[in-house]
Amino acid sequence: MAAALRRPFFWIIGVAILVFAAAPFGKDVELRESLLLAAVYITLASNLNMMLGYAGYVNFGSIVFFGLGGYFCVYFMGTLGWGLLPSVLVGGVAVSFLALLFGLGILRLRGIHFALATIGVNEAVMAFVTNFQPWGGSTGIYLSTELFQPLGGPAQALWTIYYLRVAVMGLSLYLSYFIKNSKFGVGLLAIGQNEDAASVLGVPAPRYKALAYSASALLPSIAGGLYFFKGAFIQPADAFDLTLSTEAIVITMLGGQGTIFGPALGAYLYEELRGWLLTSQTFANFQLVVAGVLLLIIVLFAPGGLMGLFYRRWPRLRRILE
Repeated sequence: MAAALRRPFFWIIGVAILVFAAAPFGKDVELRESLLLAAVYITLASNLNMMLGYAGYVNFGSIVFFGLGGYFCVYFMGTLGWGLLPSVLVGGVAVSFLALLFGLGILRLRGIHFALATIGVNEAVMAFVTNFQPWGGSTGIYLSTELFQPLGGPAQALWTIYYLRVAVMGLSLYLSYFIKNSKFGVGLLAIGQNEDAASVLGVPAPRYKALAYSASALLPSIAGGLYFFKGAFIQPADAFDLTLSTEAIVITMLGGQGTIFGPALGAYLYEELRGWLLTSQTFANFQLVVAGVLLLIIVLFAPGGLMGLFYRRWPRLRRILE
């Protein structure tokens, strides 16, 4: 632990958090919204990286954590009358526990079979929620604007949500950092290289994979709670949109799977590209096409992502950007 605190990248993460927190200066709403979406993408990609980059398991249904976290938060606040922080924290723990149960089942599968199973979990959960009337069924749940009053009203609440989401982003980066530099992280990386060999050498692969799957669900579910509280509305089609899972995979591979800085870099660049595409009259409908082309280019020409290219060009960069 002490060694991890002395490494340069520990402090680089702190600087990045401060930049995100200070950049809008409490006034620039447009910049705030752009950075807010970037923070969501960084959270999703950093946590997906635990399974994809460390353990080598492609999770196409990671958005299920985001959506369930949103539903728990909105239900706790809108129906039970809880506050924002208890709602997102309890929802995050609940989703993490459910992920542990799911993981113990589907992580017996590998490769394409696991990837398809994660899509199946997302679709099964969406079907359940669509028919679960306490959560609004197919019409979803609306929140009253009165719930924003404890946070200073709707306008001030948006800033509070922004800073909370930046905090969740920072926790995601630190969680990824400490896991990678721990015995647990070394075990996950060994599983990603060769699971059978890792098991022979004493790595408890089933337990490590289930714990990683559970850990990768906690912070995305909290981010989902904050995201849907901000919109004051949630419905199954938005909460469990597989497009976000696909984008998270593209982002992780774009930046460099298995690294900590890579998914964050990929998320920021992708959000900037996405924002430009959505505001362009010519390319407004080509967002997913560009994502698919990016994924194809990465797989064919840069399997290590941007960080792989940087490491080959400047080998000493590994000591600073992990």
